[in-house]
Amino acid sequence: MAVEVKSDGAQMAESVDASPKAEEVAEKQQQQEQEQQQQEEEYSAVPAVAKSASFKEESNFLSDLKESERKALTELRAKVEEAIAENKLFRKETEQEKPEEKAEEEKAKAEAEEAEKPDSVEKEEENSETIHEAAAAKKPESEEAEAEPERKEEKPAEAVSEEKAGEVSLWGVPLLPSKGSERTDVILLKFLRARDFKVKDAFEMLEKTLQWRKDSNIDSILDEEGLGSDLDAACYMDGVDREGHPVCYNVPGVFEDDELYQKAFGTEEGRGNFVRWRVRVMEKGIEELDLRPGGVTSILQIMDLKNSPGPSKKELRATMKQVVQLLQDNYPEFVARTIFINVPFWYYAFSAILSPFLTQRTKSKFVFARPAKVTETLLKYIPAEAIPIKYGGLKRENDVEFSVEDGGVTELIIKANSTENIEIPAPEAGTTVIWDLIVLGWEVNYKEEFVPTDEGSYTIIVKKEKKMGPQEEAVRNSFKNYEPGKVVLTIENNTFKKKKVLYRYKAKSSPKEC
Repeated sequence: MAVEVKSDGAQMAESVDASPKAEEVAEKQQQQEQEQQQQEEEYSAVPAVAKSASFKEESNFLSDLKESERKALTELRAKVEEAIAENKLFRKETEQEKPEEKAEEEKAKAEAEEAEKPDSVEKEEENSETIHEAAAAKKPESEEAEAEPERKEEKPAEAVSEEKAGEVSLWGVPLLPSKGSERTDVILLKFLRARDFKVKDAFEMLEKTLQWRKDSNIDSILDEEGLGSDLDAACYMDGVDREGHPVCYNVPGVFEDDELYQKAFGTEEGRGNFVRWRVRVMEKGIEELDLRPGGVTSILQIMDLKNSPGPSKKELRATMKQVVQLLQDNYPEFVARTIFINVPFWYYAFSAILSPFLTQRTKSKFVFARPAKVTETLLKYIPAEAIPIKYGGLKRENDVEFSVEDGGVTELIIKANSTENIEIPAPEAGTTVIWDLIVLGWEVNYKEEFVPTDEGSYTIIVKKEKKMGPQEEAVRNSFKNYEPGKVVLTIENNTFKKKKVLYRYKAKSSPKEC
């Protein structure tokens, strides 16, 4: 175990030795900061996809709706009620069956005429009256025969409608307003808001969504084991934001691996599986929502563009356009916000291609963060303990020491050209202290020491002083003391900008021997 004893004279000698280099270090730091500032200005000069006012989620409580919105909701309820009662929600299927039925009827009619066709014209003239009489006699019977099945079909249709009306549902929410609940209104409001409260457009969108889900067997998609199992790193749900929205991370950078790229986008089958897998991820996210007034009814999307394949990858571009369109058409108002991080220059050109496929409302939910601002941007929406360490947060996979529920993250601001100490008490011998710490943007000097309470004891170096670069992940360390004292974390900020520190700690006492 390393032990360090510093005298005042030694400290003075160190400062004298370092003084000739101080000006060079300061000049170099100033030059780096100027280059960083210039890069930031270049990024800010690049136009975003269509700047829009920041999106704010609306309330789903009826009392908070405008009069016009309540009226539109009432009208949509009535249309849905009528469509379900009359079994007309799936219009496309009905329309597809009609030509087939008509073709069968025409075929049967032709066969009947062929069978009744006379052997000669002369015989036809002689029996014309008889044929006409027979036809006249048969017509009512035929009409009765046709009418009877219709009456027989109507009754079962009505019975099925009454029996199964309550079973017509979307994302586990019954759609029949008269038998539904307040959750039904939440779903209907999503479609209305997606279509600016135009009832006809919202109803058509609902119809198309239900038809698409039926045709594509979406209700059973979560039961499809193995679907996209090799794509899990490309898109996954992880934690919640400050408002309780489930967070979905999209990481297209994994497709930098050519083998994975070809498997996902190299064939039509692969692209189809990718689209279906991405829909499955959306369905898993919706399972975590509380579709009630006042509940969390949407998801926060994080789009990490680091190492993402560029716009030259036409298969990826075409497939992502399809996914975007599919989600926008069939999952209205399920995304609270989309945060694009590590945004490269080329993405602005790519997003200009996607822009025409997005509504203004969707684009108002976009937030862009260049590489230097990733953690700072995410912290506005997600607490540090819920942000993965690779994005500058404190969350580690399979963490046995800390959990998101523990909370307890403290924030400290270090002024420019100043030093701050964080003291973690360890008043009892045999205490194990564990801590996490991160400095946004780092570029600081950092060290860890244990300082005993007894002034006659030596200070113990836990971690030697180190210059921390801008891309450092969160530090985690621990120390077990054998005498009372404190762990001191020292952060020295020699830059001309203030720094934000986020840290947490806990102490565990060793079990006492009997």
